[in-house]
Amino acid sequence: MRVVVGGTFDPLHDGHKQLLRKAYELSDDGNGKGEIVIGITSDRMAEATKARLVLPYKVRAANIAQYMYREYQVRVRTVELDNRYGVTLDEDVDYIVISPETYDVAVEINKLRKERGKKPIEIIKVEHTKAEDGKPIASRRIKAGEIDKHGHLL
Repeated sequence: MRVVVGGTFDPLHDGHKQLLRKAYELSDDGNGKGEIVIGITSDRMAEATKARLVLPYKVRAANIAQYMYREYQVRVRTVELDNRYGVTLDEDVDYIVISPETYDVAVEINKLRKERGKKPIEIIKVEHTKAEDGKPIASRRIKAGEIDKHGHLL
């Protein structure tokens, strides 16, 4: 199984880890042939879409790869995202793991895939991981000093 997931991943928090866990579970086909492709926003894309500073792409990609190997003993393929679609329009993909706010992008990807004669990707929506206050854990909240990476109030 080939599974894709994407994001900025700065800082890597418990909500991201829930998405990555689901990607791992879906990719584990029992014969070691599953693949996880993690799209990570380029520095240019992150600067254009985020109202905060983020770590450089290479650092974020290394952090994700190290986390996945340490946590699940799997090697992942990281790809730099300069757009919302990454490899999903051109490569065969079985699953796309998304959070609620990126559902519309996944639907758009499948529409564009259909126009290209490609089979749709099964969309797996993972609900937000909640902080202690019941609101979603989000990088912007962590960077603003509201919560830590685990959702504990600061």
